[in-house]
Amino acid sequence: MVRIGYTMMTEQAGPRELVGHVVRAEEAGFDFSVTSDHYFPWLESQGHSPYAWSVLGAAAQATSRIPLMTYVTCPTFRYHPAVVAQKAATVQLLSEGRFRLGLGSGENLNEHVVGGGWPSVDVRHEMLEEAVEIIRGLFEGGHVNHRGTHFDVESAKLWDLPDRPPPIGVAVSGARSCDLAGRLADLVIATEPKAELLDAFDRSGGRGKPRVGQLPVCYDPDREAAVARAHDQFRWFGNGWKVNSELPHPGSFTLATQFVRPDDVAASIPCGSDPEAFVEAVRPYAEAGFTEVALVQIGGESQPPFLDWSEKTLLPALRDAFG
Repeated sequence: MVRIGYTMMTEQAGPRELVGHVVRAEEAGFDFSVTSDHYFPWLESQGHSPYAWSVLGAAAQATSRIPLMTYVTCPTFRYHPAVVAQKAATVQLLSEGRFRLGLGSGENLNEHVVGGGWPSVDVRHEMLEEAVEIIRGLFEGGHVNHRGTHFDVESAKLWDLPDRPPPIGVAVSGARSCDLAGRLADLVIATEPKAELLDAFDRSGGRGKPRVGQLPVCYDPDREAAVARAHDQFRWFGNGWKVNSELPHPGSFTLATQFVRPDDVAASIPCGSDPEAFVEAVRPYAEAGFTEVALVQIGGESQPPFLDWSEKTLLPALRDAFG
């Protein structure tokens, strides 16, 4: 069985719209939701980037069933891990236990805004590991003092703690991050349907834990319109994480994708209104061993028709295939 989720893509809609979308996703029957946590959109054509944690707080109050999750928060640059722990505990309380904290080593696009440069990936993984240690310590209650390589914590304590701390997920893209996730995380997060990532996660201690993937899709009754919108707003997706984590500004992504054609995007992202195309796009995740897949509908204004279509057509088709 594969659970199907909905993505609140903060890069393509404003805060009030995002909350309305997840309310409708809950009504439509999605199994869970995830939220991106950005300071910039990937491309200027996406046009938005509100503060994800305010959106999560509003979503927790506006919904009653659908689980919430960051996909993902970087707890090492814009945010200190002690502050991330407080935010996550608060959202877990507001949502009455429906929140999971997805963490990752970040992208230059979002983290450069506070200065301090952008270190190499091995340093970013060191920072993430130390951050997870701090967050878990604070979730346990009591005062935390920490003198680390990258972070200091001085007598910190969370005064409002849920009975069940938020499960922690770690995003992976290679061997080092898979090892970190297997040792420290309650679930693994990936944007590519690669069985080797899950195998590496299992070898480091992740066996039996949830594995959450994400897939961009572009529904529209007019397939050509869907392809054009996907190309306009999501052509960056095919760059791969080694590129996407390094570029510093939406203009950089515009230059990096200037030769990507609409047909290139349509070859990797299901576009149009044929549910079988969407089913076949999810299939590699199911076959790789993912237990959950969050769909990203491309285009902020296209969310209401996508959610209506999902309720009537797409979710039944996906459950027939993978339920």
